Amino acid sequence: MTQEKKEKVGLATFDPEKNQLLDLWFHDDIEISHGLRLSIKVREVLCHYRTTFQELAIFETERLGKMLVLDNITMLTEFDEFAYHEMIAHVPLLVHPEPKKILIIGGGDGGTAREVLKHPSVEKIDLCEIDEEVIRACRKHIPSLACSFDDERVRVFCADGARFVTQHPNTYDVIIVDSTDPVGPGKVLFQRKFYEDMKKALRDDGIAVTQCESLYLHRKVIKEVASFARDIYPTVGYYNTLVPTYPSGIIGFFFCSLKYDPLNDLSSARARALPGLQYYSPETHRAAFTLPRFGADLVG
Repeated sequence: MTQEKKEKVGLATFDPEKNQLLDLWFHDDIEISHGLRLSIKVREVLCHYRTTFQELAIFETERLGKMLVLDNITMLTEFDEFAYHEMIAHVPLLVHPEPKKILIIGGGDGGTAREVLKHPSVEKIDLCEIDEEVIRACRKHIPSLACSFDDERVRVFCADGARFVTQHPNTYDVIIVDSTDPVGPGKVLFQRKFYEDMKKALRDDGIAVTQCESLYLHRKVIKEVASFARDIYPTVGYYNTLVPTYPSGIIGFFFCSLKYDPLNDLSSARARALPGLQYYSPETHRAAFTLPRFGADLVG
């Protein structure tokens, strides 16, 4: 095969003799706004199409397992998804003394529900995902996460999460917002009204945890959410987890509580009884709330 017979096709090289793509790479769209790029080598495109709400793709990567991409932004890889899903789920559930009714907004891949189901006190999980195609694609291609949808405690609602919370006042012990970035359908989930509506959907001692971006790359978003979250909830904190395949390698969450403190009310005994953990521990939980100086200044 001579170099002349190969041709560039998008991010790949096409070999016409073998009728296959060579050297295919996915580049996260974060470069558009931050001047940096995360590239992951792809072995096979399992699906790629436009849904009603967004562009969806699932890749089989060279080294990182399967990968979910929405609107050209990395949502997860099987290689390190546990660092995200364990921290978004176990931090609030191990602070609340008896979480029974849980709402997950987003989370169509099933990973957050998988972790929530590890808690024996959980009786019901309502999962509200606006795009049913995400659930369908993940059930087909990423069963390591989407297996959670087979549990009878999980009820799936394909609806707008911002509207869903307004329809369920005083219902949930814990709300987990496993959202995309604040663009497209996820934008409303980073606004003051949504945080106010979440508070109404919580029981009197409820906890809400929301995905809220990277301290390094999304300072404006974090500062804005912090400014109104502290007006709405008596206890607010911000914590991080380390996810190598996310741009900057970290992603954070707001912890918004009506009663419990994320450090003083942590149940270490229940934490050590949870099965199959790879990232979360009581020590990691506590350390995650310790921010660098610029981060502490950012969230107040």
